[in-house]
Amino acid sequence: MPLPSDPVVVGTDGSAHADRAVEWAAEEAVRRNRPLLIVHAAQPWLPAAPMMPAGGLADALEAAGREVLGEAERLARKRYPDLEIGTRFVPRTPGLALDQESRTAYEVVIGHRGAGGFTRLLLGSTGLQLAGHIPGPVVIVRGDAEERAGEVVVGIDPATEHATALEYAFEAAALRSARLRVVHGRRPSPTPEAAHAIDLRDAEEEARWAILRATTALRKRHPGVEVVEDIVHDHPVAALTEASGNADLVVVGARDRHGLGALRLGSVSHGVIHHAHCPVAVVRPRS
Repeated sequence: MPLPSDPVVVGTDGSAHADRAVEWAAEEAVRRNRPLLIVHAAQPWLPAAPMMPAGGLADALEAAGREVLGEAERLARKRYPDLEIGTRFVPRTPGLALDQESRTAYEVVIGHRGAGGFTRLLLGSTGLQLAGHIPGPVVIVRGDAEERAGEVVVGIDPATEHATALEYAFEAAALRSARLRVVHGRRPSPTPEAAHAIDLRDAEEEARWAILRATTALRKRHPGVEVVEDIVHDHPVAALTEASGNADLVVVGARDRHGLGALRLGSVSHGVIHHAHCPVAVVRPRS
């Protein structure tokens, strides 16, 4: 089923974690008034069995994949019967398949764990490269489905580029009628606090002004979004993980790097993906 450009794309393998990703992606598609494209990928690596030619193995994998896609589509339609949904079987590795589909996607959604082809998407190097390589948002659906505090959390470092992640976070908060918590984690100083209390206060005040400068235009664009700034004296991963406990979504940036550096996700984004208590959006600038 052909779909217009810029759908919400979700990868599935039929596992429980993938089903949660499909449900999240369907809700996101409705929220953003976009179609949903459900993708399953499988590529035979082993030679065909003596009783099954290579073509037969490929046909069997595709038939099984289309069954997985059918179940995922039924799951999404049960919740959102009017949502425009397409499905696609891709005879490639999951990472390559989602990379391919991302070129016409608004965002890509994947589960934190899976079975079969998608198992290693986030637990191994393929998934981490995917989150740091695909232009635009990649959402990793973590945590459970319990009600939270109606809050979107975004982590920024005022010393680095953060406009793309902030823009996505403000829009996500506005669409959810949620509060936006802007978190800047600062590693605690190893020196005694009493001796440097003034320097600590100055640094915190400077960070607050930097956050205000970075968010002023977006506050005007989204006047209904309540914004809270948190300067946390802890490692950024720890600060964002703590904030994620009451959040519906955590947003982190991925720098627009080239060459070998583009294959590695930043340490903060990497850590948050593995420890957050809710879905995580890794947002890389589009070229």
